[in-house]
Amino acid sequence: MDSPSVTPSLIFAISVATIGSFQFGYNTGVINAPEMIIRDFLNYTLEEKLKNPPTEGLLTALWSLSVAIFSVGGMIGSFSVGLFVNRFGRRNSMLLVNALAIAGGALLGFCRLAESVEMLVLGRLVIGVFCGLCTGFVPMYIGEVSPTALRGAFGTLNQLGIVVGILVAQILGLDMLLGSDDLWPVLLGFTIIPAILQSIALPFCPESPRFLVINKMREEQAKEILQRLWGTLDVAEDIQEMKEESVRMSQEKHVTVLELFRSPSYRQPILIAIVLQLSQQLSGINAVFYYSTGIFKDAGVSQPIYATIGAGVVNTIFTVVSLFLVERAGRRTLHMIGLGGMAACSVVMTISLLLKDKFDAMSFICIAAILIYVAFFEIGPGPIPWFIVAELFSQGPRPAAMAVAGCSNWTSNFLVGLLFPSAAALMGSYVFIVFAVFLVIFLIFTFFKVPETRGRTFEDITRVFEGRAQKSSVDMSHGPPSKEDTTNV
Repeated sequence: MDSPSVTPSLIFAISVATIGSFQFGYNTGVINAPEMIIRDFLNYTLEEKLKNPPTEGLLTALWSLSVAIFSVGGMIGSFSVGLFVNRFGRRNSMLLVNALAIAGGALLGFCRLAESVEMLVLGRLVIGVFCGLCTGFVPMYIGEVSPTALRGAFGTLNQLGIVVGILVAQILGLDMLLGSDDLWPVLLGFTIIPAILQSIALPFCPESPRFLVINKMREEQAKEILQRLWGTLDVAEDIQEMKEESVRMSQEKHVTVLELFRSPSYRQPILIAIVLQLSQQLSGINAVFYYSTGIFKDAGVSQPIYATIGAGVVNTIFTVVSLFLVERAGRRTLHMIGLGGMAACSVVMTISLLLKDKFDAMSFICIAAILIYVAFFEIGPGPIPWFIVAELFSQGPRPAAMAVAGCSNWTSNFLVGLLFPSAAALMGSYVFIVFAVFLVIFLIFTFFKVPETRGRTFEDITRVFEGRAQKSSVDMSHGPPSKEDTTNV
């Protein structure tokens, strides 16, 4: 019997989809480098309009709004995922929302020319909505076109797209490139280019076969797509699993967000999905990246922006490492290793920051702890929460679950960005102890509650939560089922 293989068609489809992940990463990181230049733009523009210099409080409020409105847009977008994917399909949804990226990029790119603060804020909001939608579309599409045995590895490419986007934003944000007084609007508007590239390429990518079978009843079309993507004619078992899921869906009522919390079958997986998203954001990773320049400066680095870029490179390298580990070690194991390693590094960061004035070596220890912390994040808490949500739910509740999980991620992201400066000012170096406590809590939760989904079909996982699996299948913490599931690479 032929096993699924990695084909050029599959690589092309997933690569094009991850442009959406790149957009999320790029627009998350792009605003940090030109902060002082944008503040000057706000000051000049408001002085022209008000005929008086704006107060420092007003400037800070507008800058904070420009940063935070992105997360607000992300919350709105992530919660709207279900409105698109069930109506237009996964691929077509990604295609349609590129209009938002182009509109938002245009607002940001021309805000300086128009001397409009409103265009800057509105552009960040529109881009946030777009990125919120992408955080739902991309993992869902990748999970549904990937062979079961490679679903985790390909799912990690979503996170790789995000970290590459952050790294590109950091590099382009250098003064010698686009982070200058004249070119910062180009830096912000650059997001239009990947949106256009993805819009050109997406029509050559197939629609999700699961969507075609379960939502549109197009079995033959889905079969042809699977055969082309997986390089094998033997897809009958996969098509049959989709048809069985379609039958179950037809017997169930429409799954709303409220139903996810009311139904005993969905309550545990949606709790796991939310907690895993919180474990990503409350790990402190965004606090480290948002304020990494200041942290490296406090640690004694003379050119902290280059150290921040170095952390971005480590980020990217270990996401690639995770890609090769996730189907060998499993999601649950890697997530726990990542959480435990980050907790230990948080403690070391706190101690080294407290002692750096007494011992010169502590500055180097702090930098090493930050880089190792980032590496542990990309081994587990970075990539896994995004794609495991798609694995925990069948086709019916999946869009609503992705919306809830994505909204949880964006909301916690927003709160960390809002509260971390105040917490850091109040607690100083001890602030990372708070993150260490959260990490230990999430580690304990993962150990007791999170199942291992490696090598299991969507139906297998759903049956366990519904309580219909046999006793030998119920314990999912010990890896994949005994049935051999190989994939040729």
